[in-house]
Amino acid sequence: MRFVLVTRDPEVRRATEGAFQPDDVLDVFEDWAEALEQCGGADLMFVDMVATLEVPHRVAGYEKFALAKMAHKAASQVPLVLISPGDDYELDFHVGWPNFVFAHLRRPLNYKLFRRASTWV
Repeated sequence: MRFVLVTRDPEVRRATEGAFQPDDVLDVFEDWAEALEQCGGADLMFVDMVATLEVPHRVAGYEKFALAKMAHKAASQVPLVLISPGDDYELDFHVGWPNFVFAHLRRPLNYKLFRRASTWV
């Protein structure tokens, strides 16, 4: 299976260590636009919401990502697992779209959460 992860957080990266099967592929990107271009054929896409923000605490960057993903021919077909900011991270406002997020992971993360998520597809 092939998984795509968008994050800039080293702790999120560390949480994926040992989570996937030896024949699985995990492609990690810091830039969500590059990830969208490279996610064709992926089975699942994990996106750290904080990595989508252009301005800290302003959800507009996430909304820009969401609209781009929904409009992208290949990326729109890949189920999205959203990694939420920590409980102490405030966002100005958040609105969702029906059926956009396949699943939601809350921090703190560990390899068991990613292992479980890898079985969802």
